[in-house]
Amino acid sequence: MPSEPTSPAGPHPDVTLVHACLRDGDGGSPTAVVTETDAPLSDEDRRRLPGEWGASHAVYVRVRDEHAPEPTVDLRFFTAEGELPGCGHGTVAALVLLASRAAPGSPYRATLRTAQRTFQGRARAEGGRGTGLFDPGPVDLRDPTAAERALVLPALGLAPDEAGPDLRVAGVGRERILVPVASRAALAALAPDPDRLRAACDRLGFLGAYVHSPPSPSGALAARMFAPSIGVPEDIANANSTACLAAHLAGRGITDLAVDMGDALGSPARITATVLAPAAGTPRTGPGTGPRILLGGTALVVPGNGDAPHTARSAAPHTSR
Repeated sequence: MPSEPTSPAGPHPDVTLVHACLRDGDGGSPTAVVTETDAPLSDEDRRRLPGEWGASHAVYVRVRDEHAPEPTVDLRFFTAEGELPGCGHGTVAALVLLASRAAPGSPYRATLRTAQRTFQGRARAEGGRGTGLFDPGPVDLRDPTAAERALVLPALGLAPDEAGPDLRVAGVGRERILVPVASRAALAALAPDPDRLRAACDRLGFLGAYVHSPPSPSGALAARMFAPSIGVPEDIANANSTACLAAHLAGRGITDLAVDMGDALGSPARITATVLAPAAGTPRTGPGTGPRILLGGTALVVPGNGDAPHTARSAAPHTSR
């Protein structure tokens, strides 16, 4: 969807802070959800707004056919560095906010549109708290090249033998690299060089590096997402990368994941991912033919409005980055 000019009178955005992908009702990633109406923001304003709200990301929402049983909702995602093709925790945040406004206590469904795709989302929310679910789209997977490994692993502070053998490059839009380490302790001890990692990701065109522990038999694991190229040294919750990992682990027979993130930032988060059975007649090979994933997370809508971002920030204690 093309950029729209700012209203000459100056827009007054309707901003709500939503903590997306909570863990046991706490933490989550603070996300600015902006409901756009007749006075759209400029892209410069969209880049500036997340930082003003103490968030790494903002999602800009425009509801079409608001009173339809299943409205159409346009989504755009921004960090301070610019626009993203998608943002999983931003999608969860938007769905829970929309459900809490349009259908509190009842199932909410919407057709979601980004610049790249149209897909279905659903949520249920009551009292400002709820769960959002959506299909992030087909995941492309490939093996990293030797040059990609040689650039990324040292930037993460990992020797070649400290990363597992099954590194993967994966994408739901933009590629990122999935890096396994031996344990949750090894993950917690990780101390990347952000400048070196940004240079590597910029050179390779990667969104970032998603480093994860081995899954338990039930699919529980921990992960950290480093994305300095988009202005996010470390992300509290990265749902689309979790979808990429779920698609990769589906080849090992693992169909449900519960991924803990955010501990290094003092804001515990959890993302769930379920591998969906392929539809009849789905091709089994070729780009975009990997397993489909259902991503989910719980979210909390923080009371407040666009006139007082400092109030919204202070309403939730776990927002350190």
